[in-house]
Amino acid sequence: MSIPQQGGGPIEDFSQLAAYMEAGCKPADQWRIGTEHEKFGFTEDHRPLDYKAIHDLMEGLTRFGWTRVEEAGKLIGLTRNGANISLEPGGQFELSGAPVATLHDTKAEIDNHLAEIAELGGPRFMGIGAAPEWRHEDMPVMPKGRYRLMTDYMGRVGTHGTQMMYRTSTVQVNLDFASEADMVKKMRVALALQPVATALFASSPFFDGKLNGHKSWRSRIWRGLDDSRTGMLPFMFEDGAGFERYVDWVLDVPMYFVYRDGQYINALGQSFRDFLKGELPALPGEKPTLSDWADHMTTVFPEARVKKYIEMRGADCGPLSHMPALSAFWVGLMYDRGALDAAWDLVKHLDAETREGLRVAASVDALQGEAGGVKLHDLAREALRLSRGGLAARGQGEETYLDVLEHSIATGRVPADDLIAAYKGEWGGDLSRVYDAMAI
Repeated sequence: MSIPQQGGGPIEDFSQLAAYMEAGCKPADQWRIGTEHEKFGFTEDHRPLDYKAIHDLMEGLTRFGWTRVEEAGKLIGLTRNGANISLEPGGQFELSGAPVATLHDTKAEIDNHLAEIAELGGPRFMGIGAAPEWRHEDMPVMPKGRYRLMTDYMGRVGTHGTQMMYRTSTVQVNLDFASEADMVKKMRVALALQPVATALFASSPFFDGKLNGHKSWRSRIWRGLDDSRTGMLPFMFEDGAGFERYVDWVLDVPMYFVYRDGQYINALGQSFRDFLKGELPALPGEKPTLSDWADHMTTVFPEARVKKYIEMRGADCGPLSHMPALSAFWVGLMYDRGALDAAWDLVKHLDAETREGLRVAASVDALQGEAGGVKLHDLAREALRLSRGGLAARGQGEETYLDVLEHSIATGRVPADDLIAAYKGEWGGDLSRVYDAMAI
C-alpha cells in the first residue's frame, strides 16, 4: 500500500490529471526498474508478527541509515535513498525498492535488505502469496488511518477485500514509458500477459489451513474484491486509449479518503468528480490538489496500473529466486522495442473474454490453465522466449534471472505445484512445514 503523496498545487483544469501521468514520460536511457515485494513475518510458534515486533524491527533498521516515517505519532515506515519500507494492513513487511538501472542492482538491493534484517537477529519471513493458516481474526492491524477506512469499506463491497488486505503478499515491478503511445502498448501487453505472470509465480494453494482449490488464491481474491477498481481494463484495448481515457476510469472509481494534516478523512464511496467541482461531502467547498489525485490513483487496483510509471501487479510473492525473476520477465518484454513489438503480436488477437478467461484459469490451474483455445503453458513459453531475447539485447547478462522460470516451463510446475505435492506427500498433511519451506 502506498504512503500519502506530498506536494502538488490545486487542480484548476481536467487536463492536469492526465498531465500528471504524462509527466512520467522519459527517454529510454532514463528508464529504471523499481521492484517491490511483500512478505509475512512469523514467530517461532508460527504466529504473525504483531505491531510491536515490526516496530522494533524498523527501529533497528534505522542504524543502517533508514529515516523514520510516522503517522499520528506511530512509526509506519522507513525511507532511504529513494527506497521505502512500509507496512501492509496485516503486518506484511514491504520493500519498495529505489529506481535502479539493472536487474543486478535489483538483486543486490533485495539481498542487502534481507542481510540488514538478519544482522538485527530476525524475525523470520516467508515468501508466499497468501497466509496459509492464519484466520482473519489472527491478523494484527497496523496503525494506519487509511487501513481503518478501507477495512470498513471492503467489508461492504465485494467478498474478498479484507482477505486481500490482511492475508496476501505480492511481488511487482514498476517500469517507465517514453510517451503516451508507448504507455498504451506496454499496458496492453502487460494486461494481456498478466495471467502468465500469475501462472508462473503462483504460490498460494493454501488458505485457512487447507488446500483451497486454486494455485493462486491471491489472484482469486482480487477477482472478488471490488469490480469498480480491479480487473483487466478492456478499455485500454479500444481506440482512443491513453492518459485521458485512464483518467476517466479512475474518476469513476469511488473514493476512500482525503489526507489532510496527517489525518485520513472519510470519503468512502464519494466521487472525485464532485471533488473537482468543490462538492465533496467530506470537504464541502474545497477542491483537490494534485497530491489528492495521486492518492486517489493508489486506490485503484487493476492487474496493471498506471501512475507516472506502470506497475505489474499479477504475481504472488514466492521464493527468493522469484523476486528478481518477476522484474526480469517484464523488463525483458518492456525495455526492448523488438521484444515489446513481438509481445504485442503474440497477444493482439486475444479478445476481452479470452483475456479474462486466462486470468481465471491462471488462478485456478497456473500453467495447466487454458481459455479460448489458448494454453497458458504455451503462451508462457513464448513470452519467456521473447523476454530472454529482450534481456540479451540489453547486454547486461541479466538473462540468468529467468532460469528459475525456464525450469517451470520445462517441467510445467510452479511453486504452488511443489507445495501441493509436498503437502500431500512428505509433509503428510502437516501445513506447519510450509514456514520453513517458504522461508526467505
